[in-house]
Amino acid sequence: MSQRILVAKVGLDGHDRGVKIIARILRDAGYEVIYTGLFQTPQTVASAAVDEDVDAVGLSMLSGAHLTLAPLVVEELRGRGSDIPVIVGGIVPALDIVELTEAGIAAVLTPGSTAAEVVGAVRRVLAAST
Repeated sequence: MSQRILVAKVGLDGHDRGVKIIARILRDAGYEVIYTGLFQTPQTVASAAVDEDVDAVGLSMLSGAHLTLAPLVVEELRGRGSDIPVIVGGIVPALDIVELTEAGIAAVLTPGSTAAEVVGAVRRVLAAST
C-alpha cells in the first residue's frame, strides 16, 4: 500500500499552480496524493488529514501567513490526537524556518526546490515519523 500525502492551500491564497505541480511530483514518486483545493482552514485540513488517514500533510504557503496558519494546522492535528507530520512549501523567508520548526513543522521547502529535493524531504519526514 502506498503512502498517502494530503496537500492543501490554507488561507486566502488563490495561487495553486505550484501545489498542483508538487502533487504531480509526489504522485510520480509513488505517493497517493489527496489535494483539498483552495481556501482551506486549518480545521478543514486537519479534519481531512485525519479522515483520510494520511501519512503527511503538505501545505503550500505563498500568502505570507505561514507563521500563523501552518502552526494552527499542527495544533489542530495534535488536538485531534494525531501526530501526522506537516511540511510547508512556498515563500518562506529563511528567518522564519526556525520559528516554523519550533512550532512543529517537520520540513520547509522554499522556491527553487527541485523535484528530487521535494521527494527527498517527504521521504525523510516519513522515515522520521515511523
